[in-house]
Amino acid sequence: MSAGDRQRVRACQRRFREFYPGGFHDDDYVIMERLYKWEAHQRWNRALGRTQLRSLLDAGEVEEIATTAVGIESRTNLLFSFEKMALRDAIRSGSGAEILSNGLFNWLYGGGTEKARFERWCDVVDELPRLQTRVATWPVVTVFGFIARPRTHIFLKPNVTRAAADRYGYDFPYRSRPGWKTYRALLDFATTIRADLAEWRPRDMIDIQSFIWVTGSAEYD
Repeated sequence: MSAGDRQRVRACQRRFREFYPGGFHDDDYVIMERLYKWEAHQRWNRALGRTQLRSLLDAGEVEEIATTAVGIESRTNLLFSFEKMALRDAIRSGSGAEILSNGLFNWLYGGGTEKARFERWCDVVDELPRLQTRVATWPVVTVFGFIARPRTHIFLKPNVTRAAADRYGYDFPYRSRPGWKTYRALLDFATTIRADLAEWRPRDMIDIQSFIWVTGSAEYD
């Protein structure tokens, strides 16, 4: 990393500490950015962990799965209101609920490579019924993996993430259509941030995503 790049990284770190001096273990940070995401993860584990989701699928309870998944997300502010509405519309039909429920299990807990599972998951979201607005946005595609498995998966808000990557000096090859190349680049960006912030003791992707959010969001300007 060049001196110029190090300066940009340090500037991003200073920006975060302007708001949260204690880093990822700052009390205000935990309340404002981390706690609601972690609580969503805990609700998911109780209701739709691997064993629970498999049992519900075997029982044919696809409507319950879809409603529970969308309900858990709805208690966060991760998606825009139009994205929340698009998801609710998509699972109103039995076919939409079935597509989402089976797709979730295969994406989160299925076999095959991460690349193959992610690409299949993108296809699943693209197949969901659309009533008014588009369902297959980057936030919708990435939100359930982030909630269900925050040690592995990360959430993508395109504008904020691109702004954060620019400030950080990271080459982020973004494409508007959800696909593996962009998601892989996001995971690599997260790995870079985790290494640069090792002294801050990040716990999981919730901390990394929150750092990206504070770095790139106009709410923190």
